[in-house]
Amino acid sequence: MESLRKLEEVQTTMMLLESHNIISNPSDDHNSNRFLANFILFLVQPCGEIDLDKKCTLVSDCIPKISSGFLEKVSVCLSQTGFQKQDLQLNCENKSDPIPDQSQDDFGEMAMVGLDAMQRANSTLEDFCRSYFMFHGMEVNKPQEVFKYLPLLSFTESYIYQLDTVNEKILDAPLNVANFSERAHEVEDLRSVKFVNIFKSDPFKPLADLLDSDGLLTERIREEFKCGEEYWALERMLCCALTNKKEICAEDVIKAIHLKSFDYRVLNLLLYQLRGEQVNELHMDFLSISEFLVEVADDMFDYEDDVLENNFNVLRMFVRIYGASAPTMLAKYITEAEEKYNILMKTLDSQLSSNYERRCEEATKEGGNVSKHPLGTWSIPPLIVDEESYRMNLLDPK
Repeated sequence: MESLRKLEEVQTTMMLLESHNIISNPSDDHNSNRFLANFILFLVQPCGEIDLDKKCTLVSDCIPKISSGFLEKVSVCLSQTGFQKQDLQLNCENKSDPIPDQSQDDFGEMAMVGLDAMQRANSTLEDFCRSYFMFHGMEVNKPQEVFKYLPLLSFTESYIYQLDTVNEKILDAPLNVANFSERAHEVEDLRSVKFVNIFKSDPFKPLADLLDSDGLLTERIREEFKCGEEYWALERMLCCALTNKKEICAEDVIKAIHLKSFDYRVLNLLLYQLRGEQVNELHMDFLSISEFLVEVADDMFDYEDDVLENNFNVLRMFVRIYGASAPTMLAKYITEAEEKYNILMKTLDSQLSSNYERRCEEATKEGGNVSKHPLGTWSIPPLIVDEESYRMNLLDPK
């Protein structure tokens, strides 16, 4: 694991050097670029009280005085004392890599997640287990059933959250959405630079490869991965359009809100695979409608925060399109979805529908809804028509 960690540091540093135009394409002169990456990693290592400015000054002053002849003398001198050059050899040889050469596809081809992503994914995993396990005849209160599938479910959701975090950073960059492919240099974190580069091509490939190697990847799961990419692309496009005061259309907004819960569908399809079950299409259809209603309800609750942070929010988008009529237009979609929800609910097994209604009641109470109605009532917050003024007033209350 230590060698893998070191290799990741080298590869991500190479991409950071490339994004800042310090080196050219890593594949052009791989060994030279690996040497520079290792040298940069050496420079950032702590060394007593010497800070980075002092290190840069020392390098600038001394490097011109160091020749290949001097390095040869040092090598000869050290070899005479029994010192082996490989003891301090920078990792520039591909043969020392613990995995095949990654010069073409970089180290991002290996699916990895960070602790922050795992922590952020926790609430979604809890909700998934409490809301979806029952559709597989599983008891969420039985630890052995939860932990049997938790590692892969947790890893998958964490990987998705990790990509979502990068998407948010890209969205925060003060650039037009058309310049998405150039935004890597806006994200300074090494790990984020790596994933921004993955985002340019196939962000789910490392995760898909991992699932495929375990015989768990299906065409349905691939399709949901594509839904995730499409959602993030729509989110960037719509939020950028609002920021730049451009027109948007309701079709894109509704499509985005339907795509948004793709991660729940990925987890659900993955659970079918893990348990060796056939996908229950009735359950999938019912849960899809439920997911839409939950997403809309969440957007009502998060409306002010989403305006402040420039996040996708269905009400926010409808305000831009319909103005003061936004609540009325949104209510039409909610009513239509609720009608489908009630129809499909009646087709479920009576015990399952009862359990799911009970879960909805729990989620509603935990969310702070004090309505007497067991599933809560729709409450549309005051509309924010002038988002720019709203942000300025909150950031500068004077």
